[in-house]
Amino acid sequence: MGRILTSLLLLLAFSLAGLCEDRLSLSTVVIDPGHGGKDPGAVSKDGNSYEKTFVLDIAKTLAEKIREGYPDVKVIMTRSTDHFVTLNDRAEIANKAGANLFISVHINSSAGTVANGYSVHVLGQSHKKGTDLYKMNLAMVQRENSVIMLDDDYNPATALFNPEDPESYIFMTMMQSAYLEQSIQFAQIIGDKLSGGPIKNSRGVSQDPFYVLWKTSMPSVLVELGFISNDQDLAVLKQEKSRDNIAECLYEAFKAYKTDYDKSMMVSKPAEPAKTVTPETKPAVEKTAAPETDKAPQIRYGVQIATLSKELPQGDSRLLGYKPLIIKTSNGKLYRHVIAICDTKEEAREKLTEIARKYPDCFLVKIESGSVSRAN
Repeated sequence: MGRILTSLLLLLAFSLAGLCEDRLSLSTVVIDPGHGGKDPGAVSKDGNSYEKTFVLDIAKTLAEKIREGYPDVKVIMTRSTDHFVTLNDRAEIANKAGANLFISVHINSSAGTVANGYSVHVLGQSHKKGTDLYKMNLAMVQRENSVIMLDDDYNPATALFNPEDPESYIFMTMMQSAYLEQSIQFAQIIGDKLSGGPIKNSRGVSQDPFYVLWKTSMPSVLVELGFISNDQDLAVLKQEKSRDNIAECLYEAFKAYKTDYDKSMMVSKPAEPAKTVTPETKPAVEKTAAPETDKAPQIRYGVQIATLSKELPQGDSRLLGYKPLIIKTSNGKLYRHVIAICDTKEEAREKLTEIARKYPDCFLVKIESGSVSRAN
């Protein structure tokens, strides 16, 4: 219990610290090879191949490629050797580093041998109508999340999260990440890049309540790079050249995402309106100043608490009693929820401190002329 509470407090502390920093570029990425040490992860049918070995090799190759291509980017691995790291510690490493991106690398498995291909996952609940998330993906999610029980300090009776308790997953799905939009963007890029790799079948991008994604305070994805239970996928994973190819696909996805991320974080002053004086005309007589009613558009501030797949209704308890400003994202599929709208930044900052107790990933935004941007 103590370790989990400590982790939650650290998550809150570093989330709030990040609000004061000018993250103008993607400067830190955490690569997380799943499992390790006493936890082998998925195992091949013949018992000779382990998920922990394949993902470590792919993750290390990806890290090397990023370090070589972007010397200014800090690359951190949750493990660089075959040792066990708890789910809490994996997320804690990323949160302590103030990372801009978290990539968790895994290999899938199934009871049969037919299932194959790669998939990409972000935090959340399935959007498919008529689809029961818990029936469709719960087996895979439980397998990955069950690693928490290998933590020496884990006690299911007192822990805040129990992978065998469905209510824990309901709680996770309510804790929507403020970075969901960026996570989905990166996941889609990964899916596109992996389509040119050695494992051809795409199982798509889905939203699932993976514990390690829930605990990270940054855009985060979990990739399942083939099925170790499938003969064709396993043959690919056994080849060093193919693993390098997979790492290259992930690197290309990182490059594309970083380019978009850095552009989106650029801050520049609005250009001054140009004063044009042509040779044919003399400067006009100075006009009387505009009346007070012609003031520039009012700037207000608020707190963004979540980016969701649907609008929360007025009066929903998750809005904490505030009337929200809801903005549809550029892709038209997600909705940014902003509450506690104030006339001054100082007022909004006071509200931010209070709201952060409920939503550690919330942040300050500026509202001007119908557009919303992150405020420093």
